[in-house]
Amino acid sequence: MDCRSSFLSSKSMPMSEIPHFERTYSTQFFSFRQLVDLKSTPTSKFCSCRGTSPRASYSSPPNNTYVAKKGLSSVDQEKLGAAGNLLYQINGTNSSLFSRNMRILDAFDDEYGGVIVNSERLPANPNVFASMLRFSVSHWKAKEKKGIWLKLPVDKSDLVPVAVKDGFEYHHAEKGYIMLTYWLPEGPSMLPANASHQVGVGGFVINENNEVLVVQEKYCAPAFVGLWKIPTGFIVESEEIFTGAVREVKEETGIDTEFVEVVAFRHVHNMAFEKSDLFFICTLKPLSTQIMVDDHEIQAAKWMPLVEFVEQPLIQDDIMFKKVIDICIARLGRRYCGLSVHQLASRFDGKTSSLYYNVVDSQDTNCMV
Repeated sequence: MDCRSSFLSSKSMPMSEIPHFERTYSTQFFSFRQLVDLKSTPTSKFCSCRGTSPRASYSSPPNNTYVAKKGLSSVDQEKLGAAGNLLYQINGTNSSLFSRNMRILDAFDDEYGGVIVNSERLPANPNVFASMLRFSVSHWKAKEKKGIWLKLPVDKSDLVPVAVKDGFEYHHAEKGYIMLTYWLPEGPSMLPANASHQVGVGGFVINENNEVLVVQEKYCAPAFVGLWKIPTGFIVESEEIFTGAVREVKEETGIDTEFVEVVAFRHVHNMAFEKSDLFFICTLKPLSTQIMVDDHEIQAAKWMPLVEFVEQPLIQDDIMFKKVIDICIARLGRRYCGLSVHQLASRFDGKTSSLYYNVVDSQDTNCMV
């Protein structure tokens, strides 16, 4: 190499300046001197002539390209990765030893060998996010991670098309965010699917006069217009089945109740949003009598004699409805026992759960078989 041509190059760096760069850009993981000392770096050239100070220079690849760590040893690659992957960006005017766009997204490991991206520390700029996401995926692949969970809040919704373009898939959405996933290994994804069920409850409430609490819904299919039915509804997030039944009865009729048992449940598929549906029929004990109708959902509500309720044509002609009523009547006659709720703790998940089961006790006069 002709040292004079190197000395005259505007892209040459005197070795005397290297300590300054080392102080400026060194981190707890990496020092600039380590990069300079890597003779295998393909774009770095060094020369020294008698009586002159050694200089370092680099060749000029195409604009806006990055010199990656291809020529580094595995040890040096590890140091670079830990530091956020120190790179050259070379374009003649905006050269930089560091590209903050090449940092790994802030994330933590899950218990199944996957990665959960910290949604509170996402970059706001879509271009920055795109670069960091691609680099992070490559990094996690090299680390043999399994799946990536990427939760994007509403205020970061402009990042969604960026992630989808890079291979992320929709998993589920809630009011405040959308969840996307990426399966890294070869083969089908082993990530758990989105929730597959919705859960509904119905409250069978009967008073001491043998009257059933019934409602007519304001909005229903034409076939069910005029039908008197038990109060029903969906349980909400983090709500127990027994508390959901009590709440629905209160909201629709104003009647306070106490949960007794789950007497039956129905399971059906391809319902709303193509999800499966679990519906729990619960017996409840009334604690009040004055009805206050929820006029947003309910057309009317009343206490209806049990015999009159059962004799409705829509109930008599429907096998499912009739069977549910038969079970409730059998429970009233103590010929059937339902499932009462019990709060039990488990070491498996460290949480207290509601376990519904049947307790047959010879001293229990409320349930005899």
